[in-house]
Amino acid sequence: MQEKIIILDFGSQTTQLIGRRVREMDTYCEIVPYNKFPKGDPSVKGVILSGSPFSVYDEKAFKVDLSEIRGKYPVLGICYGAQLLSYNNGGTVEPAGTREYGRAHLTSFCKENPLLKGVSENSQVWMSHGDTITSIPSNFKTIASTAKVAIAAYQVENEQVWGVQFHPEVFHSEDGTQMLKNFVVGICGCKQDWSPASFIESTVAELKAQLGDDKVVLGLSGGVDSSVAAVLLNRAIGKNLTCIFVDHGLLRKNEFKNVMKDYECLGLNVVGVDASAKFFSELAGVTEPEAKRKVIGSGFIDVFDVEAHKIKDVKWLAQGTIYPDIIESLSITGTVIKSHHNVGGLPEKMHLKLCEPLRLLFKDEVRRVGRELGMPEHLIGRHPFPGPGLAVRILGDITPEKVQILQNADEVFIQGLRDWGLYDEVWQAGVILLPVQSVGVMGDERTYERAVALRAVTSTDAMTADWARLPYEFLAKVSNDIINKVKGVNRVTYDISSKPPATIEWE
Repeated sequence: MQEKIIILDFGSQTTQLIGRRVREMDTYCEIVPYNKFPKGDPSVKGVILSGSPFSVYDEKAFKVDLSEIRGKYPVLGICYGAQLLSYNNGGTVEPAGTREYGRAHLTSFCKENPLLKGVSENSQVWMSHGDTITSIPSNFKTIASTAKVAIAAYQVENEQVWGVQFHPEVFHSEDGTQMLKNFVVGICGCKQDWSPASFIESTVAELKAQLGDDKVVLGLSGGVDSSVAAVLLNRAIGKNLTCIFVDHGLLRKNEFKNVMKDYECLGLNVVGVDASAKFFSELAGVTEPEAKRKVIGSGFIDVFDVEAHKIKDVKWLAQGTIYPDIIESLSITGTVIKSHHNVGGLPEKMHLKLCEPLRLLFKDEVRRVGRELGMPEHLIGRHPFPGPGLAVRILGDITPEKVQILQNADEVFIQGLRDWGLYDEVWQAGVILLPVQSVGVMGDERTYERAVALRAVTSTDAMTADWARLPYEFLAKVSNDIINKVKGVNRVTYDISSKPPATIEWE
């Protein structure tokens, strides 16, 4: 059985980063809601409590009885998690006066404590809290301090329970990874034996057990996630898998034809469906972003329903849902950031159960699994592309004319990135068609045509992203090429927003 670390999510924006850091140690972990600890699971080796947007003394704060966890597993509380452990046992947590946010340094710490072994003198840590622990219970002992935070870290005496008020998972905490490794490997005793190969082996076995001889239909999008999910399922159940690739008319230029060719080399059983007329009809006049996503999501389900009924005895719908899809669609606080067409219950009319073999993987992990499966690099290295396609890159209503303009502009941008050797340096890139027109001059003619925005970001997992510092010479060339080659565009801008506060896609 695969050993694991459980991360109890109290709603912090950096909970997923904790998971990534643990996974980077070749150790499997799962993020679960704060009140959904998997009791009686013998594979659990330790527990991490995340931060939270709440104060521990708020009426609406997420609270949980940890008595069944303490004493059975090593526990590490981070920020809110540390405050909760102390507060629940009689410690004092108070507003910090001013929000403590940003870099701090450990002015003193217990070098021999198992959590802090290997930490350097004056180590930089990242603070992000509005409250601070001002006193701890008598059986707690302080093991680290900063200039402003006397109780920056503590351990419960004679227990494997620790708390830190800073965020070791954040890049700016210089020895944060070392501290997490001290906990995961040194204290919890994890073997660091989780790898793409072990994931494939265990997942294929689980899929065989879960699916048996049932028939499965999988929705392919042409992207990395659904492609890897298809190859993984194909290895598990072979001929019982039928893949459906729907052209909703909002793919990149020539994408449908090119991707169908790619799937031939993978030995997949793929049915291609041109449903573009249906989607254009249903999207006519729809301008609100969430409404677009819902139209496309329900449209996919309608098409799948029709195709699934053509295959006898289909019982499962498989999808390439990955972790960021799950996280962004519904956070622990219940706040929807944006709906994702891969996430959520299927309509009763389909009578299909859901199979999501990649739902606990981050994007870079999906790529590692794809390479381990022997998939070609040009498929593995593809930029992420939104399920609703260009619909979320056209601000305003969708028309075939707008899609064609955007496809042509996008082709110039993406091919330019490839030609300049920049494609693999960028996590995701695309063009956005703006709902404005601007004055321009072409030859001696005055023009009044559309403006587009180029978007290119760097990231590791899509949870955070920074705008790509593309060379000015490249941007100048692409801008010139788009305006000269794409009829209907006379102005090009470059989006220099990062996530957060912006999202990668505009809608």
